[in-house]
Amino acid sequence: MKMRRRFILAWAMAWTTACGTAGEAPAMRATGYVEATEVRVAARVPGRVAEVLVTEGQRVAAADVVAVLSTTELDLAVRRAQAERDQAQAQLRLLQRGARDEDIAQAEAQLAAAQADQRAAEAERTSATADEARFDQLLARRAGSQKQRDDAVMRRSLAEARVTAAADRASATAAVLARLKAGARDEEIDAARARVAAVDAQLASLDHDRGDARLLAPVAGIVTARLVEPGELVAEGAPVAVIVDLDRAWVNAYVEEPLVPSLRLGQDAVVHTDGGETLQGSLAFIAPRAEFTPRNVQTSAERSRLVYRVRIALDNREGVLKPGMPVEVTW
Repeated sequence: MKMRRRFILAWAMAWTTACGTAGEAPAMRATGYVEATEVRVAARVPGRVAEVLVTEGQRVAAADVVAVLSTTELDLAVRRAQAERDQAQAQLRLLQRGARDEDIAQAEAQLAAAQADQRAAEAERTSATADEARFDQLLARRAGSQKQRDDAVMRRSLAEARVTAAADRASATAAVLARLKAGARDEEIDAARARVAAVDAQLASLDHDRGDARLLAPVAGIVTARLVEPGELVAEGAPVAVIVDLDRAWVNAYVEEPLVPSLRLGQDAVVHTDGGETLQGSLAFIAPRAEFTPRNVQTSAERSRLVYRVRIALDNREGVLKPGMPVEVTW
């Protein structure tokens, strides 16, 4: 993530004069200061800084790597997501293929065994119930013992529990067999597909985050601040370096009110440095309202004048102009 803000190094003081020989159109002059756009290179994902590849004062090209974050945690998350995808894909294939013949045969055998257990338990319950009734009659004639009757009651209770358990097992096995024969429902297959798609989206997001671990310079320019060092933890959105875009520098100057009507947007201008270099520019902006000369102008008389701020756009790809450099502009 990057944040842009105007990097204004100084307010420009401008003065205008008319000069030239008789019969020539007067030349307009103004002094100002070079300004440029500041770009903060910010982390898109949180992490620990592995490398910082720039130093203050270094010139970088657009898309140069500024810093690299550690991807250890991301790599682990990718491996976990890949395992989840393999599992989800296998489940989808299983549902789409349906049950194998051997699975159905095994379920049929399990159902037959459960039904046999249920029949045996029912027979045991019938026998125990008959014994209980017989011992009740014997006790009524004082011919049997109480223990024999209690044993019969216990056998009947155990047999009833066996019948219930066997019936439940047979019912569950029958349901499994029916499901195997019928195959997966469309809803189940759709749910399995959705699970695969969700894991794919997670993997794509993780892969994107891994790419974001390489922090690239969004513009060409000069590194003016290196804000982190290897080993530091950075949050999402935290700046790691500041780059000044010199290619699109401009000059801010102030023109006195009487001279503004002679200015036109797009008008050619020449910028002169104290070192003797000249650059061609054009008038890109004229403020819509007047203001007093900025406070950092030297004398109170100059500060009391009404002026208009103007901006001169420049092609500074050669890097001749630097932010804060005083220049003279002529039209």
